[in-house]
Amino acid sequence: MGLLDILLGRTKPVAPDLDQLFALPSAAVTLEAAAGFRPTGTGAVCFATVEGAAFEQTHREVQALLDADTERSGPPVELRRDDYGYSWLVSERSPEQLPELVNDLHAVNSAMEVNGFGPQLLCSLAAFTDDGGRRLALVYLYKRGTFYPFAPLPGAAERRDSPLELQMKATLANDLRIEQDLGRWFPVWGAPGL
Repeated sequence: MGLLDILLGRTKPVAPDLDQLFALPSAAVTLEAAAGFRPTGTGAVCFATVEGAAFEQTHREVQALLDADTERSGPPVELRRDDYGYSWLVSERSPEQLPELVNDLHAVNSAMEVNGFGPQLLCSLAAFTDDGGRRLALVYLYKRGTFYPFAPLPGAAERRDSPLELQMKATLANDLRIEQDLGRWFPVWGAPGL
């Protein structure tokens, strides 16, 4: 980074650090102890929709890799599209298998990155719920290397529980690299598991 970049306020983009995903299981322990949120077993990787043979080959490779897991029942990764035009590769596990779910998310991200689809990767998430039916996702921003909590309110309207999100930001500050720019806490309406 040069002097001109500094003077003009340009910054280098943060390199993705997929190993940050491995902090999710310890964050889950904190979430349950502090706020009663438990994993649902659903996780997903979101990316700008990709078409073509190269993506199909990558999807088959990910499918084959995760199919090799003999402890899994059902399809390892399902491709879904949301109402906003984004694609999600969704992994379903039992709620007790959060470390395995994190491995799935890491494998999907890594395979997409290695096969040249890194620029299309947007975020990954793990879904949580509490006894009151509140939903929460811990969202990993691929291009920032940070997490943020997303808590949609129940009902038809797209509204979020901002006080809960800020509470979870404080709760998880020692467990996850939290995104400090609240303007980057994008809503993930229609995300799988929420």
